[in-house]
Amino acid sequence: MSKRLENFIKNNREEFDDLEPDAGIWARIEKELPAQEGALKKRETKTFSLGFVLRVAAAVIIVMGVSFLIFLRSTGNANTGVDLAAINPEYARQQVQYTSLIESKRTELKQIAKTDPQLYAEFSSEIAKMDSTYKKLDSDLANSPNQELVLRAMIRNLQVQTEVLNQQLSVIEQYNQMKKDQKNETKDI
Repeated sequence: MSKRLENFIKNNREEFDDLEPDAGIWARIEKELPAQEGALKKRETKTFSLGFVLRVAAAVIIVMGVSFLIFLRSTGNANTGVDLAAINPEYARQQVQYTSLIESKRTELKQIAKTDPQLYAEFSSEIAKMDSTYKKLDSDLANSPNQELVLRAMIRNLQVQTEVLNQQLSVIEQYNQMKKDQKNETKDI
């Protein structure tokens, strides 16, 4: 069918070309063209190509990945990435044991903050000093030529912190017992 149509157009070409459009029509078309070009430009600025969207998505993924790595490094192990078990497994176990014990003792100590904030502040400052020494040792561990010696010092620091916390809790217990005894004496009188 298309062959017949082509032949028909070729044979009757002269009859198709006999009508010319009005000269005014071209003027009207030209007047509308600049307005349409502006509309096309506006439309082009609102659309995004697939390549642009993919580049933006890739950039977002890269930024998120880098942020996640920074987050992992900042909240990572407190021992700055040094594997304590590789240095000395026994010291690593002791470190875990003492840090969990210290956390539980600190939680007990926090309970007196409500009743005696001044005593709590004094006790907390002592532990904070020892904790800063521990953190200094921990940061030195990665670059130390004798890591086992530094690890031993860290364990000793944790032992001392535990002993001090035990003494502080004992003082608090004695203090509370003394207050309780004084209340009982006043009730008996």
